[in-house]
Amino acid sequence: MSLLPSPGPDVDSPQEGEFRIVGLDDEQTGAVFEALSPETARAILTAVHDDPGTPSELADRADTSIQNVMYHLDKLEDADLVEVAGTRYSAKGKEMKVYTAADNPCVMFIGTDERRQTLVE
Repeated sequence: MSLLPSPGPDVDSPQEGEFRIVGLDDEQTGAVFEALSPETARAILTAVHDDPGTPSELADRADTSIQNVMYHLDKLEDADLVEVAGTRYSAKGKEMKVYTAADNPCVMFIGTDERRQTLVE
């Protein structure tokens, strides 16, 4: 019997929240575009949507370093595209955050305010 904590429960990503519609003139548009501009960030976001994971798991799936994943996760979290869903423990007993897609799916919209209103009604 190990004295280390268990890996923790599985975390899923149901995205049950309301759609978040982001237009070009919204306050968070710059953060969203900045977070999504690198190809690696988009690969991480896709991986998180497929299956939530720790930075090391996401690094394996995105074929990049843990440091690079952490950098992009910070940007994605600031843009409200990912969130921490819980924690797991490594084989060495280190607590690790588990990242998942944000509860509110993000939709980028370019158009008139009148047309935007039809999306939320």
